[in-house]
Amino acid sequence: MARIPVIGAEAPTFLLPDQDGKEHALADYRGKWVLLYFYPKDDTPGCTLEACAIRDQFKDFQKIGAVVLGVSTDSVASHKKFATAYELPFTLLADEHKEVVNQYGVFGEKTMMGKTYMGTSRTSFLIDPAGTIAKVYEKVKPETHAAEVIKDLSGMAG
Repeated sequence: MARIPVIGAEAPTFLLPDQDGKEHALADYRGKWVLLYFYPKDDTPGCTLEACAIRDQFKDFQKIGAVVLGVSTDSVASHKKFATAYELPFTLLADEHKEVVNQYGVFGEKTMMGKTYMGTSRTSFLIDPAGTIAKVYEKVKPETHAAEVIKDLSGMAG
């Protein structure tokens, strides 16, 4: 597993399709704060809880001028279904070839109920307007993550 980028490092660039098949590059968001959040799988309990918490506080992200990009290794079609089912107002990026999860060091061995498997860790990166990692959130709590990021953004972006 690649190492997770550290605070102060330049955020690794990428080009990925969203839930509508439109390509997004990190460079498209230069000049804005970006919450780049990685999650294991569409439509699973923790991931749904996290996405809905971000959805419910999305206006606060918009007030600050921050962009939210969710990334998982699910397909564009899976993202479309997930975004539609929960009325998610932000972009979900499909990293089916696992390039970006590897660049950010969030894909690796996981254990659940005694089984070991490869998967994406629930990790987020707050990227500043210059494209630098401002904060790394490891072991994210789905239900409180959005509020935590908004609090941090209010202090940094204000």
